[in-house]
Amino acid sequence: MMSERQRKFREQYKADISPLYNGLLHIAVMYASGIAAIWYCVSQLQNSGWEWLIVIPVFLAGNFVEWGMHRFVMHRKIDVFALRAIYDRHTRQHHQYFTDNEATIDTTREFRIVFFPWRVLITLGVGGLTLGYLASVLINTNAGYILFITMVAQYLIYETFHYCCHVRENWFVRNMPFINTIRRHHTAHHNQGIMMKYNMNLTFPIADWVMGSTDLDRGLIGHLFNGYSEEHIKEELKPIIKRFRYDDSRVTLDGPELTKEEEASIDRGLVI
Repeated sequence: MMSERQRKFREQYKADISPLYNGLLHIAVMYASGIAAIWYCVSQLQNSGWEWLIVIPVFLAGNFVEWGMHRFVMHRKIDVFALRAIYDRHTRQHHQYFTDNEATIDTTREFRIVFFPWRVLITLGVGGLTLGYLASVLINTNAGYILFITMVAQYLIYETFHYCCHVRENWFVRNMPFINTIRRHHTAHHNQGIMMKYNMNLTFPIADWVMGSTDLDRGLIGHLFNGYSEEHIKEELKPIIKRFRYDDSRVTLDGPELTKEEEASIDRGLVI
């Protein structure tokens, strides 16, 4: 059940969305650009073979970059213009709009709080082109295109999974492998007691498992196929999760105000 604090924040946020904003146009441009870029790169491949193995290290590196950006930029206030803007948009807006009590949207106008702005896709494109060019010089042209394809595909998967985390409950999100796992994983991340340090992955919780920043106590395969199960939630986190799920009196725009005992429980098991 949504708290009064969350309800008021949602009302104010929606009132501040520009009347010119169109949620369907937002995602149409994003997906069309990404799919077109992938199609072009695929069309340029010539007799590609072993180069497709590049997908594996790029995917794993991307998984850790996803984790690191979420943990150390989106949830850490750094007073540098662009980094501060990312923090404000994520911690001070996204995490006030969505909690583990109410993490879903009802209209396409709310895509504004779910999907990244177009400038993120542009930044990714510049970064991907740079790394792709380096791969083409150091390895070969196919390697450059495949690296770029992998980066763009990961971004589109990120946005798709994130949308599936915030759409209303339906058969697909409940039963589709990986998506049902990340939906529970991300909803747990929106608990305002643990949101600053736990469940930072938004695609596959690989880096969270390696870094100890998952709310579950189980192996990697169990994490990937956990689905909606809450059976393996870490015992030390359960009291904090329960307390902040029903009481937001110690929640600020910059996260929860934790006691020393709660901070110790939060930090137990984290690698960094």
